[in-house]
Amino acid sequence: MKKLFLYMLFLSCLSSCVTTKQMTYFQGEPVKKSDIYKLNNEPYRLQINDVLYIDIKAANPEIVLLFKNQTVNTTTLNGGEGLYFSGYTIDRHGNIRIPYIGDLNVLGYTENEVRAKIEIELSKFLKNPNLVFVTVKLAGIRFVVTGEVGSPGTINLTQNQVSIIDAIANAGEITPLGNRENVALIRKTLDGVKKYKLDLTNMAVFESENFYIQPNDIIYVAPLKQKSWGTGTTGLQTFSTILTVLSFVISSVLLVKNL
Repeated sequence: MKKLFLYMLFLSCLSSCVTTKQMTYFQGEPVKKSDIYKLNNEPYRLQINDVLYIDIKAANPEIVLLFKNQTVNTTTLNGGEGLYFSGYTIDRHGNIRIPYIGDLNVLGYTENEVRAKIEIELSKFLKNPNLVFVTVKLAGIRFVVTGEVGSPGTINLTQNQVSIIDAIANAGEITPLGNRENVALIRKTLDGVKKYKLDLTNMAVFESENFYIQPNDIIYVAPLKQKSWGTGTTGLQTFSTILTVLSFVISSVLLVKNL
């Protein structure tokens, strides 16, 4: 029985505990920059369900008042929920609807390209369109984080770029039983749904083409095998679990012998 106890304790220490290496981010040396840098800096192309903030200004506000969404104001710009109602959502046909201009297809276009399209449409109504200033921006980056994180759910960050590190940090960090080597990024694109794997324990993640997430991405942190075993995350927890099991086994053996 003593040998069995030592054997089980030895195996548990090797396989059941979550090691420091498993919980440490960005291991290794920085990798050299490559063509991935160019990919990360390409402008984002708009997708269905993206929300745009569009503002049209002129020296005489009355000139462009008819083309503006009257619900847009400084109060609604404080959060993603307000922009859900006051912004311009891209429908399933890839269009946004602007007063008097009507439906405007923006699917697959960049923010600057959409701005140029709006300026062209305004020129059909205005005598001097050069005096009009148009602003087009994504109304934040909305994404979902689920799995082994502190606060799973839908998050909207009002930033131009959101990295995988930003996303994880805003979801309450990865729990001790989350697999930092197996973070899945699920993305719906014009070519279909794609799935990527990111290893946050490796410095090479900073050079990944998916280091910066995109609107409507889903991030899933898989659990470590220790969670399914239920033996604990530390050596003390593992030892306590095994000791409890052994105590039960010994008690059962003694009980059977005494029958």
